[in-house]
Amino acid sequence: MEMLQLSVPGSRDSSDVLARLNDVTFAYGSGTVALDGATFDVRRGELLSLVGPSGCGKSTILRLLSELSVPTSGSIEWASRRSSPAEHTVSVVFQDATLLPWRSSVDNASLPLELAGVGRRERREAAIAALNTVGLGSHLHALPRQLSGGMRMRVAIARALVVHPDLLVMDEPFGALDAITRERLQEELLRIWDQADCTVVFVTHSVDEAVFLSTRIAVMTPRPGRVARVFDVPIAYPRTSEIRNSDAFRDLREVVHRSLFAHLDDQAEH
Repeated sequence: MEMLQLSVPGSRDSSDVLARLNDVTFAYGSGTVALDGATFDVRRGELLSLVGPSGCGKSTILRLLSELSVPTSGSIEWASRRSSPAEHTVSVVFQDATLLPWRSSVDNASLPLELAGVGRRERREAAIAALNTVGLGSHLHALPRQLSGGMRMRVAIARALVVHPDLLVMDEPFGALDAITRERLQEELLRIWDQADCTVVFVTHSVDEAVFLSTRIAVMTPRPGRVARVFDVPIAYPRTSEIRNSDAFRDLREVVHRSLFAHLDDQAEH
């Protein structure tokens, strides 16, 4: 199957590479190889989704990008390390919101700044701004038990945004939510992404979710994982639920599905 060659829609310039994975391999201590020669770019300002079967290394890539793990071989090159100051900020959102149950929304959202030693007033102002960005400005003092699942996830996103990350990595953040809440938060994420002006790498098992959200979709092979295809998404922003019924949406969903199953079939044959 030929890879789609389509221009990335929207006003963002995605030609500038933020991070580049060069022939990255990652093996666990047990000897299990999660990634084998993964190579792809993360472009500044894009929303890149990783899709693939369970165990193909999607979450491992997020751990490598967030520097929670290091490659066994290969390298990750950051554009910021070719300039001055040589630093970048990566925030992580997991499937579970992992909020501290005794802390309010604003205190949960301000936690990264508190750990960094930022003063109380400054971190509180930043947390309030982040919560306003995710639409929770009226729930600043609510405890996690007083919030719905979708609202708790918004607090987790606010906590990630409070440090103004260069890169936001999200590991199936909507996977545990009901279908209606999930679709609503997908639209909210696009609004937040636009307002926060950051780069997002998003892991999902849902091709529909990937097509709806992304500027590009990277299809991964079964373990040991590598990036087999990268598809541009030819659907303009802003996106609303109506685009799910469009020919462009259905066509790309079918192409990505075919690519996924083609690589599953290849593995079965071997």
